[in-house]
Amino acid sequence: QVQLVESGGGLVQAGGSLRLSCAASGRTFSRYGMGWFRQAPGKEREFVAGIRWIGSRTYYADSVKGRFTISRDNAKNTVYLQMNSLQPEDTAVYYCAEGDGTSRWPGMYDYWGQGTQVTVSS
Repeated sequence: QVQLVESGGGLVQAGGSLRLSCAASGRTFSRYGMGWFRQAPGKEREFVAGIRWIGSRTYYADSVKGRFTISRDNAKNTVYLQMNSLQPEDTAVYYCAEGDGTSRWPGMYDYWGQGTQVTVSS
């Protein structure tokens, strides 16, 4: 049974930084892509960043490109999302997901974490 557990969310002022972590268990982490999505109140879940299982090529939504960085440590079965220059519009519940890693469509991911709240105050 695959489990994904996010951590690192919280409240931060605009311009600040947070690093989210997602610890995976249950199957060979290094063989699967990983993604980060977010969902703000009243909005659909949207793709934030993804990373392939091979070569670790990364993908980003235009809204976070240059500010957020996704990375993975296969030895620790963990994927990270470093978020810099946070803005109030980044406020959302952030979810990690295991699956394709290159797709922006949530349906291409098989397993999801429970989410972690990120709130950015102005």
